[in-house]
Amino acid sequence: MASQPTPLPSSVSPALKFEVVAMQGRARTARMTLPHYTAETPMFMPVGTQGSVKGLTSQQLQELDCHVILGNTYHLENRPGSELVDSLGGLHDFIGWPRGMLTDSGGFQMVSLLHLAEITEEGVTFQSPIDGSRMLLTPEQSMQIQNRLGADIMMALDDVVPATTLDPARFEEATHRTTRWLDRCIAAHSRPTEQNLFAIVQGGLDPKLREISIQQLVERDTPGYAIGGLAGGESKEDFWKMVAISAAGLPPGKPRYVMGIGYPLDIVVCSALGADMYDSVYPTRTARFGVALVPEGVLKLKNAAYSKDFRPIDPTCSCMVCQKYTRAYLHNVVTRGVASAAILVTYHNIAYTQALTRRMRQAIKDQVFPDWVRAYLRNMFPKGDVPQWVRDAMDWAG
Repeated sequence: MASQPTPLPSSVSPALKFEVVAMQGRARTARMTLPHYTAETPMFMPVGTQGSVKGLTSQQLQELDCHVILGNTYHLENRPGSELVDSLGGLHDFIGWPRGMLTDSGGFQMVSLLHLAEITEEGVTFQSPIDGSRMLLTPEQSMQIQNRLGADIMMALDDVVPATTLDPARFEEATHRTTRWLDRCIAAHSRPTEQNLFAIVQGGLDPKLREISIQQLVERDTPGYAIGGLAGGESKEDFWKMVAISAAGLPPGKPRYVMGIGYPLDIVVCSALGADMYDSVYPTRTARFGVALVPEGVLKLKNAAYSKDFRPIDPTCSCMVCQKYTRAYLHNVVTRGVASAAILVTYHNIAYTQALTRRMRQAIKDQVFPDWVRAYLRNMFPKGDVPQWVRDAMDWAG
């Protein structure tokens, strides 16, 4: 009798169904059914800090086939306020977005606004950069705000320490506090059948602390898990190793989200290591400086070399910008600071990230992912000078 094929990993939570549809090595592509949309992974999520992605409308994000976008709890609570958003039907109705949404916990502002923040066991006290008023964000309040916002995925408030911090005791404290705060988040989460609470792995660059964090969080059995505390200035060697350890230790049937990842090369490497979801302001922020993402890396459209270049940004890209505009035109509007320049380059950059993840999904389904990665790296590094950290990560990924 023929042996049955090994079933692919999956899980069902009250508000999320996750089904791996194909794997090759550690890389996988999955279908994630959320209350508002069925998303596919690997997936890049554009960041709409205050509910809107700068330079793009909700309609354009749908045209670009974005499956999930991200909103920032800290900024949304500051302005316009979660009670107002709730009274208007939640974040989806407020911004006119029918697909998936993820809200972060507000914890990242501990790093980005650290000179304005004070961290205790109770929570994080922020000084508003707008009017200087003090705001205490506790795990309970983070849940209350995110429950009002109504995103499909909400993040637990975690104790975030920059990866470059030199105090091992601070990482140990943050790892255990993150678990204690998760327990408080779970207790305070009032809509578990409508919204998914993801836990966040911490532990800095210490493999043992990462493993402790993973063990504690997996015991809580949340619908999905994020890998946090990275993309903050640590070496690329440390970065990929922590992603690898974390992805390998998390449940195979649940989504794995590496927070703050937006460089295309990082997305490819993390996907090879078994991660599923990514977010970053990088593609949209770099667009506002006239920098376009292309298979070879980046195109700095301010460079005078493009003033008479009548090719599209990327001849292989099917987006509206590459179909209609030349590098020469974009150089002209970027260097003059015309408002539409940022919109056009942002549109292309988001199109690029979505095409990249779409191609990865197809390569995994077709069981040609290693060949696809080799072709991708040949394009980006035509002289063969692939960074050692990428080679090491790919060797580990198999």
